[in-house]
Amino acid sequence: MNLNKAISGRRSTRDYTAAPVDEKVILRLIDAATQAPSAMNQQPWTFTVIRDQALLERISREAKACMLATTPVGSHSSHFQSLLSDDSFQIFYHAPVLVLISGNASSQWMVEDCALAAQNLMLAAYAEGLGTCWIGFAQGFLNTPQGKHMLGLPAEWMPVAPIIVGHPLSTPVPVAHKAPEIHWIG
Repeated sequence: MNLNKAISGRRSTRDYTAAPVDEKVILRLIDAATQAPSAMNQQPWTFTVIRDQALLERISREAKACMLATTPVGSHSSHFQSLLSDDSFQIFYHAPVLVLISGNASSQWMVEDCALAAQNLMLAAYAEGLGTCWIGFAQGFLNTPQGKHMLGLPAEWMPVAPIIVGHPLSTPVPVAHKAPEIHWIG
């Protein structure tokens, strides 16, 4: 697939079929992620693949409760408040796979490195005909001792990018993008 087509065509997908994603495809996505640049070539990323739907349901419940309990009142919109309070809302949108990209917290640019790996993974998934979405609602909880324990993550790992992956039920509609603000110097 043409790179520009992948960049302009990839969208956050929030509606999935129940079809599993083949393990070989997941490994190709992770391989694409590991081709990302990293500061000083430290490659601080680790990948946790979760396909257990019961575990994803449990994490969803805990993450929603964590966000509601730790976010100051009024700092998230009424839409977010409504979603997080809705027992039927599952933050992973029932996607068949969650790929959690974590990094060693001692690496100075670990967050940036993991974000670059996440972008590669999402573009590679789009090229494979799959949908993805970075689930920000999960980040805070997964970085707690309880969240790390649920996934067997070492204490020093910092979850950065929880990316759901699956077969899209429908094609997300294109979104309008603002024109870039550019400041030219010289």
